[in-house]
Amino acid sequence: MPEQSIRIASYNIRKAWGLDQRRDPQRTLSVINSLNADIVVLQEADKRFGQRPAALPHALIREESDFAIAEVARNDVSLGWHGNAVLFRDGLKVDQVDHICLPGLEPRGAVSIKISGDISLTVVAVHLALRRRDRIKQLDVLERQNDPETATVFAGDFNAWARRMGNPAFESRFMTVAPGHSFHASRPLAGLDRFATSRHIKITDAGVLETQLAQRASDHLPIWAELHISR
Repeated sequence: MPEQSIRIASYNIRKAWGLDQRRDPQRTLSVINSLNADIVVLQEADKRFGQRPAALPHALIREESDFAIAEVARNDVSLGWHGNAVLFRDGLKVDQVDHICLPGLEPRGAVSIKISGDISLTVVAVHLALRRRDRIKQLDVLERQNDPETATVFAGDFNAWARRMGNPAFESRFMTVAPGHSFHASRPLAGLDRFATSRHIKITDAGVLETQLAQRASDHLPIWAELHISR
């Protein structure tokens, strides 16, 4: 298989609730569009209560972007599962979706998506726990459930303030990269948002989007990375 490149982004959109205390899905989508990514992984993409309706409406995504929506929701109103959602460009298709329940004090889950088409890649969308002991257990689950021979990228809000994740088994198999300080958007001090890649993937460039719009749209700034995939 030839070498492949793709641009991926991750963004905790905080239910489209900005630092100006306004919910503005159009603004959130404008930030997403400006990332120029092929795949965008979202956290907190759904509202918290009831059936967890999408904070970023399906119709708005279809009408105001070039993205398709990965069908990870388990109802007709959510965009994601446990708030994790994935958008992708034309030329890609989703072959398989797996929901991964994660242990911990608070309900958490990850979504694993096998993508084919212009590339072959497994994307795991994550939003890990606030408590370190829970994050370590969650990384155990994620490490065990992913094939070491598959090109895999984890993307999301890892909620880890320290550089290391505290799970040697996971870190021995996956290279974790925080592209920069992404939290808090008003004064970025921590790289909570990260990528972790298998040995088949090299990150050739990465960064944090720090536009004025992004600094207002959520309490997190989006991150992005250029992935070079070899098999």
